[in-house]
Amino acid sequence: MLTRATSQVFNEKEMAGLGRQVASTGRLAEDAIETAIAALVRFRLLCEAMQVGEIRVIATAAARYAKNGPAFIARAEQAIGQPIELISGGREAELSGLGVISGFDNPNGVVGDLGGGSLELISVKNGTVGEGASVPLGGLALLDRSKGSLKAAEKIVRDELDKLPQLAAMRGRDFFAVGGTWRALATLHQRRANYPLNVMHGYALPTKDVADFVKLVERADATVLDAIEAVSSARRPLLAYGALVLDEVIKRGKPRSIIISAQGVREGLLHEQLPAEQRQADPLLQSARDYNLLRARDPRHAADLIEWTCGIIETAGLAQDEPHGRLVEAVCLLSDIGWRAHPDYRGEQSMNVIAHAYFTGVDHVGRAFLALTIFLRYAGLKASSPAAAGLRTLLSPSLFARATLIAAIFRVAYLLSAGMAGILPRIQATCVDGRLVLRFPGDLAPLASERVEGRLKQLARLLDREFEIGRI
Repeated sequence: MLTRATSQVFNEKEMAGLGRQVASTGRLAEDAIETAIAALVRFRLLCEAMQVGEIRVIATAAARYAKNGPAFIARAEQAIGQPIELISGGREAELSGLGVISGFDNPNGVVGDLGGGSLELISVKNGTVGEGASVPLGGLALLDRSKGSLKAAEKIVRDELDKLPQLAAMRGRDFFAVGGTWRALATLHQRRANYPLNVMHGYALPTKDVADFVKLVERADATVLDAIEAVSSARRPLLAYGALVLDEVIKRGKPRSIIISAQGVREGLLHEQLPAEQRQADPLLQSARDYNLLRARDPRHAADLIEWTCGIIETAGLAQDEPHGRLVEAVCLLSDIGWRAHPDYRGEQSMNVIAHAYFTGVDHVGRAFLALTIFLRYAGLKASSPAAAGLRTLLSPSLFARATLIAAIFRVAYLLSAGMAGILPRIQATCVDGRLVLRFPGDLAPLASERVEGRLKQLARLLDREFEIGRI
């Protein structure tokens, strides 16, 4: 089913290298054609086994530029059993832009999609895309055009990029990097920096860091770079060319930061099929609702918890502080996903699931906040682990304090409700006159156990207040 927050049921790719010789010969290489056709036959069988209801197939730069592109498409259509749409460079840029819009919370910047045959650039802002452009600077095309010379490739890149007005629109905004070669570069950067979160989508780097790193990649033989085993062997020869293109884009565009997007043309195709109202939905909250529905003991409880948590935060005068309300709502929706695990491992398991889940619409700071809040909710406010300590480095002290506070609220709420709906709305939890006050109706008064009192005291201490338990 098509939704705002899609989940990949099965993900497979074949790097056939169709664009490997197009620049020098004008034709798709015969061995690459055979590899691609075999892959399409395989994909057709897998789609049939999975009972896929609709198949969309597109062809991009290599087929656009090659003389034998039409003949290849005809064979490919027979292999996959579906018509294939040959899209223009502008259309490819548009779909890449829509893919980024689908994967981020209101992105504002320029999208660059580096494939094997071409580079597409397009501006995104307020949920819409601008006019796109395409130039033949894909890694395979550049390797072919330069005859393997980085010095020659540098001149080609400069000449092509000088034609693009989209670069001027990048200044001071974000650059969203799409494509496997740029993701591979970012993987190397993460490994060299000992980055604590092994997720590529939303990985953000200051421009200067990227500029220095890509120069290192350009100079070094890819086989001697640290952590090169993290990059597929098929992509390694293209790393220096991808680094060169990124370096020149940065020099001309002067973006504020580089943000890696794991979503591009494919997700753009899905996004444009959504009704207008679904396009406006928050992808993070949609994913969190899905997790809540699948994993919580009583999914209705999350709505109670959101209201209860926000009530404490608001009456404490903290509503205007970070994080944004959407993160608080998301973490409430995710608060009970680990209940099936062994008690000793609920915190660690939940943290790992959330930190590495296929969420979109959230940056890495947001991921760390969500994961650590649930870790502390299960493991205890003073708990730690190597993974938790790593994620903590992504948060400011004030944001980690907020994660701890919300976890403390959860630890009280779950003792009172056992994760069941209908209880929290009957228990008043507010901050008044310098006190944290918990009031019960008569029939629920026995819920105020010694353990609840201990956790309430802990929460009150975080709020710098005394606490009080009474009757409604």
